[in-house]
Amino acid sequence: MTPLILLPLLAPAMASACSVVLGGRRLSAAVTLMAALTILGCGVALGFQLGDHAQLALNGLLRADALSATMLIVIGVVGSLATWASIGYIDAELAQGHTDERGARLYAILTPAFLAAMALAVSANNIGVVWIAVEATTVVTAFLVGHRRSRAALEATWKYVMVCSVGITIAFLGTVLLHFAALHAGAGSEDALDLDVLAAHAGGLDPAVTRLAGALLLIGYGAKMGLAPFHTWLADAHSQAPAPVSALMSGVLLSVAFSVLIRIKPIIDVAVGPEFLRAALLAAGLTTLVIAALLLTVTGDLKRMLAYSSMETMGLIAVAAAAGTQLAIAALLLHVTAHGVGKTVLFLAGGQLQAAHGTTTIREITAVLGRSRLIGGAFAAGMVVLLGLPPFAMFASEVVIAISLADARLSWALGVALVALVVAFAALLRNSGRILLGTPSPDSPAIGVPMTVAGALIAGVALSLALGITAGPLSNLFSAAASQLGVR
Repeated sequence: MTPLILLPLLAPAMASACSVVLGGRRLSAAVTLMAALTILGCGVALGFQLGDHAQLALNGLLRADALSATMLIVIGVVGSLATWASIGYIDAELAQGHTDERGARLYAILTPAFLAAMALAVSANNIGVVWIAVEATTVVTAFLVGHRRSRAALEATWKYVMVCSVGITIAFLGTVLLHFAALHAGAGSEDALDLDVLAAHAGGLDPAVTRLAGALLLIGYGAKMGLAPFHTWLADAHSQAPAPVSALMSGVLLSVAFSVLIRIKPIIDVAVGPEFLRAALLAAGLTTLVIAALLLTVTGDLKRMLAYSSMETMGLIAVAAAAGTQLAIAALLLHVTAHGVGKTVLFLAGGQLQAAHGTTTIREITAVLGRSRLIGGAFAAGMVVLLGLPPFAMFASEVVIAISLADARLSWALGVALVALVVAFAALLRNSGRILLGTPSPDSPAIGVPMTVAGALIAGVALSLALGITAGPLSNLFSAAASQLGVR
């Protein structure tokens, strides 16, 4: 099983190295796509082979369990769609003068490095290594956000780096404090940050120190996943990044940061009681949900609209995590998976609309269904996924999250969340109607779709539909992840 744990890290790292050496865009892009498919294949294989216990590799530095397998599958699916679409996307960027050969080569180097960093973040067994991996995603994606080197892109990059660097610094302080508490609880200095060691010593951790560490970790990783009040970077970064990079950031990076929190939560709960993080997650999640819903009602930009909807999703899964039951954790993992695929479809379709119109202003993008069946159909399907309508999986996950909140006696939180979700639903429906419907004008620009983008869109819609009809073996994987996290 060790190769299955190592390959998700080695394959994208080697793809990045190949891009440095080979330089050829097409060949590098193909290697990166193969690396993403390797991550997906390893995640699926681990999901089938893992038992009830985690498997370790590299002397306990890496772990494979149901949660890491789930996150590798999400990284692999979103990464495969995004890197497949990147081939045609970068060709179009070069043709339109939005980048040059140097920028295209840098994109080819950094994209697989981004995948490798995320794979390490979900596979590491040491929260110090997790911190390094999450910080690496910030460094790598900063250059990707500023890909076009325009004033707006550079401003977005600066805000992204500043806010996320502050957040990750706060998470570092939380990690140090947790290490301090583990040492005083009897853990060895060399393995005090290992997840299994922390879990074994959780009952002996100093409650005051652990409470402070938990708060700092929630703030730090919450900033990375776009929770309020550190959400300000998200819309700017996602609106300025290349469409495939926006798909990776929105569809999976935010969820990677959240996976760190749900790994640490059982340890904090044992040390200080479950009420502490429950209250903090509810406060952050509900605040994020309300802010995202309000921002959706006023935004007039397509990509910012999609970014705010990602905020909404992160707020909802934070609220679901506060419920803390096995059913709630399994439901939020389904929500994360469905959101990743659906949001990828939307960002890839939105990227083609931006390329055709030279803008992402909603009022200037109309009658898409009548002008491009592929882009209009894919965008409509992605929006139905995002709105949580049947037959797609986010409908089922939202229903189960609602049931979990009611069972956990959090009906008041469910009520607040439902109001915010209704407002967000109305805003998304209004804006998507403006984009998709209407009569095309004679001077409307043609919407071009490169073959690789078309393939990724069709595959993404098909995957969303398949996941909505039946989660299949993934249901067992999600339940196993919840069980291994120690929830009931």
